[in-house]
Amino acid sequence: MINSKIFLFPKFVAFGLLSSACLSSIQDEDHSPESAPLFSYSGSSGPEHWADLDPAFEACGSGESQSPINIENVKEVDLPNIEFNYLPSMISLVNNGHTVLAKLDQGSYLEVDGEKYELLQFHFHAPSEHEINGQSFPVELHFVHKNEAGHLAVVGIMLVEGTTNASLRPILENIPVEAGREAALENLINASDLLPIEQTTYRYSGSLTTPPCTEGVSWFVMVNPVEISQEQITAFEQVYSRTNRPLQPLNNRQVVTDSTP
Repeated sequence: MINSKIFLFPKFVAFGLLSSACLSSIQDEDHSPESAPLFSYSGSSGPEHWADLDPAFEACGSGESQSPINIENVKEVDLPNIEFNYLPSMISLVNNGHTVLAKLDQGSYLEVDGEKYELLQFHFHAPSEHEINGQSFPVELHFVHKNEAGHLAVVGIMLVEGTTNASLRPILENIPVEAGREAALENLINASDLLPIEQTTYRYSGSLTTPPCTEGVSWFVMVNPVEISQEQITAFEQVYSRTNRPLQPLNNRQVVTDSTP
């Protein structure tokens, strides 16, 4: 019998469906409904109070399969590879008051073990939300996907200080500074250019990292980071810093990783 708390890959895990309100808002509002009370990362509306802001946010306090986590004690398993089928797209950058979110044209998706997940958007957190063996990273990039059944799959990529990232340059140079502002990029962007060359992943079953903290999210966190320059890190931190939810207990979940490339 497979323990439902152990994430292998989507085909074999019975995930809970997201509410229609949450699904309809994921593309535009990071992970939070437009009608929800404003949450933040500090003070009376910070992470320790999210569950009290709205009854819909109950999972933020009572959930047992929450994200992010410290990734450690990983089990190697022969997992099906992820096939990324991302297309060049026009990008609209949105400062939604919590992060900078990139909205894309339809058509890009990933496929894993026969399940197809459409790419909805990607966004940033600084510093990283996940840690790997206790190590935090300057920025974490999240690619949010949804399949026809309404299940979410999020790909997390750690961004580390190194050389200038040419693929991220047009995004980080055009971040809308004010909350509520939107900026359309002039040139097409292919999200596949933002992925690491070697795409081995850590995988586990978790949740949204912002309210309503809905569980049943398939997490694929890249083992290999992607380099960006210190100037690029600063460009994002000047708009948003400390936008990471604190680490959550692993409880009886198991994190697995690919045993083969």
